[in-house]
Amino acid sequence: MRRHRRVKILATLGPASQDRAILAKLFEAGADVFRINMSHASHDAMRERIRTIRGLEAEYGRPIGILVDLQGPKLRVGTFADGPVDLPKGASFVMDSDPAPGDATRVHLPHPEILRALRPGHTVLIDDGKVKLHITEATETRAVAVVDVAGKISNKKGVSLPDTEIATSAMTSKDRADLDAALEEGVDWIAVSFVQRADDVAEVKKIARGRASVLAKIEKPQAITKLEEIVEISDALMVARGDLGVEMPLEKVPGLQKRIIRLCRRYGKPVVVATQMLESMITAPVPTRAEVSDVAQAVFEGADAVMLSAESASGAFPIEAVTTMNRIAEEVERDPLYGSIIAAQRSAPDPTGADTMAFATRTAAENLDLKAVVAWTASGATGLRIARERPAMAVLALTPSVDAARRLALAWGVHPLVTADAKDVDDMARRACRHAFSEGFAAADDRIIVVAGLPFGSPGATNMMRLAYVSTEDAVRA
Repeated sequence: MRRHRRVKILATLGPASQDRAILAKLFEAGADVFRINMSHASHDAMRERIRTIRGLEAEYGRPIGILVDLQGPKLRVGTFADGPVDLPKGASFVMDSDPAPGDATRVHLPHPEILRALRPGHTVLIDDGKVKLHITEATETRAVAVVDVAGKISNKKGVSLPDTEIATSAMTSKDRADLDAALEEGVDWIAVSFVQRADDVAEVKKIARGRASVLAKIEKPQAITKLEEIVEISDALMVARGDLGVEMPLEKVPGLQKRIIRLCRRYGKPVVVATQMLESMITAPVPTRAEVSDVAQAVFEGADAVMLSAESASGAFPIEAVTTMNRIAEEVERDPLYGSIIAAQRSAPDPTGADTMAFATRTAAENLDLKAVVAWTASGATGLRIARERPAMAVLALTPSVDAARRLALAWGVHPLVTADAKDVDDMARRACRHAFSEGFAAADDRIIVVAGLPFGSPGATNMMRLAYVSTEDAVRA
């Protein structure tokens, strides 16, 4: 099950992909991490899917990552007494705290935190931006707006606030219950929706206490203004282009995608590009040329992972979607320009021991044209630092921790493998050679580079690298 690409594929599960046989085919087709969206999954459904994935993991003998995506606060208008209403351009419209059904002049906004935060001049988008208003008057119980983009609104349509920072948590009571259930099941990644500030991520990390890594979804303009703070505290980021494209001008999203990817690469944090990557494959067996270019662009930029949403969750061709994404990624990474583009975007190492060792490892491996980098890692941190360097050769991460291996399934270029920790330096080199051979990364008489931390089993202590030859004896014993 070795992948012949560096970028990883994250596939969302749903009605089209909950069957065990389909899940197995998705993994065989190239899915490295499975996403469970708690907007559409009950706790029982989540548990059943996790059990199925763990069963496949045991069957294939490969670590598989599981990401649980918290729904986050869903902001919606109330209901209307006589059905949908048309709002003409220039009309005045009120959003207030009165729970009575609305009409063409007003509607209940069942979110007092929004009413408290709105200010004159703020923009309000309804139904994914189909209706656009701006606030002219605002109190804690009532906001008067003028319609800028006309349209029809109906019961419970979503509200987006590109200019307004809401002083409440990104987690709802449902999210807390979902988070507790996910942590009990031992998931690997938790995705936090509608992050506005670093504190939103810190809240989830405090609850998780290291039991799962935390990924911040960047989908609000408020997060863009505090991007570096969010990257620093997060374990990974997702460019959630759907909501980001609703709350910000669409033409800004491609540039933001590049900015987020490069910032994550600088910090050595995995970054996922998501939303509408192969959207047409929800109903068609082949994507559009524009979608192929979109996926390819994310791969050229050095994203750690690309994600399928409805394509694999509810589409008619989930296996074909993963297969197509896999083919695109493999072809891009074979392109003669790929290596130079990835290298040109590489950041200078931070002045730390771990980054210096990762830089030296990548430089030595490329200068000597070695077949593979083999990283012994207790927590996964060494694997991530090597991945930050985007080496030209494969990275084999050997770890005694199945949790670390599963989390590394999201990291660029890292092939995680669970194995007993090394006993000493000779054992470290010998077993690295055998695993490199058995996993198909090196042949007899090839050279590899081995990086580890002494003493063994000490997280974050990367302090040694060693060149090693894969001997005929290693090949036989493998």
